[in-house]
Amino acid sequence: MLNLNILSVTLPLTNPVLIFSVILFIILFAPLVLHRFKIPDIVGLIIAGALIGPYGLHIMDRDSSIVLFGTVGLLYIMFVAGLEIDMADFKKNSKRSLIFGLYTFFIPMILGTFAGVYLLDFSYPTSILLASMFASHTLVTYPIVSKYGITKNRAVNVTIGGTVVTCLLALLVLAVIVGMSTGELTQGFWIRLGVSTLVFAFIVLWGFPFVGRWYFKRYDDRVGQFIFVLGLVFFASFLAEAAGLEAIIGAFLAGLALNRLIPNTSALMNRIEFVGNALFIPFFLIGVGMLVNFHVFLYDLTTIWVAVIMCVVATVSKFIPAWLAQKNFRFTASERTLIFGLSNAQAAATLAAVLVGYNVILGTTPEGEPIRLLNESVLNGTIVMILVTCIIASFATQKGAQEVALAEFAEDESVDSEEVEDRILIPLSNIENVEELVSLAVTIKSKKAKAVMTALNVIQADEGDSMAEKKANLLLEKATKAAAATDNELVTSLRYDEDIVNGIKNATKEHKITDIVLGLRKEGVISDTFLGNLTDRVLSKCATTTLVYRPAQPLSTIKRYVVVVPFRAEREIGFPYWVIRVWNMAKNSNSKIVFYADTAVLNVLQDIHAKHHIEVEFNEFNNWDDFLIISRDIKENDALMIVMSRRNYPSYLRNMTMIPTYLNKYFCKNSCILVYPMQIGIGEQELGALKSIPHADSHDSLDDLADVLRGLFKRNK
Repeated sequence: MLNLNILSVTLPLTNPVLIFSVILFIILFAPLVLHRFKIPDIVGLIIAGALIGPYGLHIMDRDSSIVLFGTVGLLYIMFVAGLEIDMADFKKNSKRSLIFGLYTFFIPMILGTFAGVYLLDFSYPTSILLASMFASHTLVTYPIVSKYGITKNRAVNVTIGGTVVTCLLALLVLAVIVGMSTGELTQGFWIRLGVSTLVFAFIVLWGFPFVGRWYFKRYDDRVGQFIFVLGLVFFASFLAEAAGLEAIIGAFLAGLALNRLIPNTSALMNRIEFVGNALFIPFFLIGVGMLVNFHVFLYDLTTIWVAVIMCVVATVSKFIPAWLAQKNFRFTASERTLIFGLSNAQAAATLAAVLVGYNVILGTTPEGEPIRLLNESVLNGTIVMILVTCIIASFATQKGAQEVALAEFAEDESVDSEEVEDRILIPLSNIENVEELVSLAVTIKSKKAKAVMTALNVIQADEGDSMAEKKANLLLEKATKAAAATDNELVTSLRYDEDIVNGIKNATKEHKITDIVLGLRKEGVISDTFLGNLTDRVLSKCATTTLVYRPAQPLSTIKRYVVVVPFRAEREIGFPYWVIRVWNMAKNSNSKIVFYADTAVLNVLQDIHAKHHIEVEFNEFNNWDDFLIISRDIKENDALMIVMSRRNYPSYLRNMTMIPTYLNKYFCKNSCILVYPMQIGIGEQELGALKSIPHADSHDSLDDLADVLRGLFKRNK
């Protein structure tokens, strides 16, 4: 032991405060140093772990605290992967995921078994178990994909789905080989495994969404929601282990189960990603580095040979499936590189398999030494393979992610060289619905297009209440915090005006607003003039797309948005713009959209949505005189969106005057959004947004309208 008398510190470190401090500084500085050499952050953290670990400078041991935080980090990676999956894309690519999963399982199994038998002279059971280690992989490099914002790319979705397939099959091989070697592979084993797996999947995939929606509807404490989610993740991981599976399968399924309840634009999602990327995932990578033992290569040529074979076979057997996937699915070369990078890293399941195989004793030698299913050379070779594959995977993933992100950016740029912004105005007057209005504004905006959100409070100039300004500042401060929690910036505006409506109108002009979000109190009653004289006057003076929102439950707990569209809605000048808002809501919340409209509108919507991967349903609806037929299809966790129209415009219907009565009587327990399309000829406002889309002011044919929508969709996808 080295004694540092000046600081009274011994190596390896034992002081938990100092250990934690050193690791935090490594997390901070390792990426900064290695960025100069264009080395990915992940590689830097693994190398740092090798240097400070027991086989390096031995600054600290890989003790239980490192193992604990590392396990949390690994489960976090799998959980976030399930959470960020686009469910519509995931369903669409399910066949591709299955095919790729079989590719990336059977090819490593074949090559690995051949290498074990003919190159390493192992028995068939040992060789098959070794091959299963090559077949499984861990999404170690997923944070790179997340950093570049391409988590919804088709190649990423296919790889994540394939990961689950190959890990399940690899773990099944592990169970079979170990059962055969220990004599426990009986009919009872298969029955127990099948029943426990079904029970586990039912609890997580059905029970978690039910419990989660119940909790989020009743409790809005931010810290409580975060702890609740973490509790479910680790409980699911425990259930997976209890069922005879690996914990990472439970974490991934928990992500899938909570996918719809934690939108990508939500404050909760922002906290989950922040904590994982800042703390838990780096701990896992450092812990992987601590496993690397370079000393064995100085004394054991057999270990060197085994390690070389394992690294080569693991890399080649993962590149071939990526290449086949590219050819079969017509992916680009960049997407092939991305698939290879994500699927090449070996860590969790591989380490679990080698440790299980190492601890299975088949017998003893004449000298009394134990004969293990996987010997010490394989154990040490596995650690090296983990290091090498993680490094290769990091470089490949970063290269592929950069190229895919640049290609998507170039496609967006090619649509229109002009810079388009979403400018959303949120007039505030009631502190109860501030967070819900900000949440709606965040949900309707595009994640890629630039967006400016402005929170507005108007104080009447003749108002003598000295508390009015304090109340206004309190509202605006709460709105700012709500936006910041979702990692969005909010501009605040406090203005005095002779009339509140004039204040909103002038703010709309000054900020060149494209959308206005108005709100009602929770459990509020919509008057016969909707929100009364104030909102009617806003609608009569402001031409922008306007959403009037009555929240009944958090947006994150809504399963479906039922959108009712009137006749001739496609003839409204603002038709494409509210469609984009609905589409953004579906993408950002992973919710299903159910359209009720006449044939002409449905034809346009079907033409556009066929090329975009959101979950959508189309229903023909022609009789607004029997509007209440919609109530039969509305469920408890649905939100009702009704596309309205101002008087004297193409899609206005006299039945719209009855909408407030219907909403109050038949839809009082559902969140409601009234959508007023953008118009021309209202007030004196110039609609600058229209200038950004060619032919946006002319919908002479469905083809013209479809072209306008395609241009908008490309900007907002």
